[in-house]
Amino acid sequence: MSKRFPDQEDINEFLATTRIAMLLYNGPRPSPTGVPVWFDWDGTTLQMFASRTSPKVAHLQADPNVSVLVTNHVGEPEGWVSFDGTVQLSEFDPTHWSALLDRIAPRYWDLSIEAYAREIENWRSAPQAMISLSFVPDRIRSGA
Repeated sequence: MSKRFPDQEDINEFLATTRIAMLLYNGPRPSPTGVPVWFDWDGTTLQMFASRTSPKVAHLQADPNVSVLVTNHVGEPEGWVSFDGTVQLSEFDPTHWSALLDRIAPRYWDLSIEAYAREIENWRSAPQAMISLSFVPDRIRSGA
């Protein structure tokens, strides 16, 4: 553990704050590909999602080994948490998809803005358009 995160409770508190994660995977180039993602951490599983037609989905199906990096915001003490392991891709059950959106959409978007609220409702009505990226990490690292 790092000075910033002396125990798992501190890591969980850090991850409970709204942050963008970087999903790092083996893509079309020799170097890893990193893309920003929304996430939900329950203390055991990191839940993310992607559009079924997203290029990352095809790459993750071919090679599900990933790292996910979550960092501090500018102006807060330096700190980061990284997860390493294999992501599981699966279909969303409509109830699970809706519950995930209920938990995370308000963290990332101000749903009082009509365009954002409308987009979330469009997503909610089409769980078949999304793929669940469920990740129980083999290793959790932290630093700062």
